[in-house]
Amino acid sequence: MLTVGDKFPHFNLTAVQGTNPDTAFKPYSNKDIAGKWAVFFFWPKDFTFVCPTEIAEFNRLFKDFKDRDTLLIGGSTDSDFVHMNWQVHHADLNKMNFPWLSDIKHELCRALGILHQDAGVALRATFIVDPEGVIRYSSVNDLKVGRNPVEVIRVLDALQTDELCACNRPTGGDVLKAA
Repeated sequence: MLTVGDKFPHFNLTAVQGTNPDTAFKPYSNKDIAGKWAVFFFWPKDFTFVCPTEIAEFNRLFKDFKDRDTLLIGGSTDSDFVHMNWQVHHADLNKMNFPWLSDIKHELCRALGILHQDAGVALRATFIVDPEGVIRYSSVNDLKVGRNPVEVIRVLDALQTDELCACNRPTGGDVLKAA
């Protein structure tokens, strides 16, 4: 799996944002994140049980990411049509503020090293990528265990200070001063 210090891999995928079939499907690539902070989070499958709880919570915190000039990007190995169908038919997912990448050929998940070898789906992985395209944070949860989007905000906030930050430093909290 790629980790802190690695360059985020090149990708060129279809993203779904919204439920209007005339406007929801768009190409999305490294060019769309160039020079910006980005949080990528991947889930195993659409139409499952843990995944919508995470996706809805990330969406609820969308303004917090935007306030930090950070792009929020979700994705899985499902097709763009499956992504849209899930958004249309799941009450908690039909007003998404961020794009969902369709990695149906598993190219990005394989390049990141987050393709589950047996299940053939994305692991529940999160990456924070800096404006130079370098991974500054990576995390993977078991397929059965959801992650904490508030913790992702806390880590992003700390990374953006470019200072020393203690464990459990609250968002916007004090940084450490080297003696």
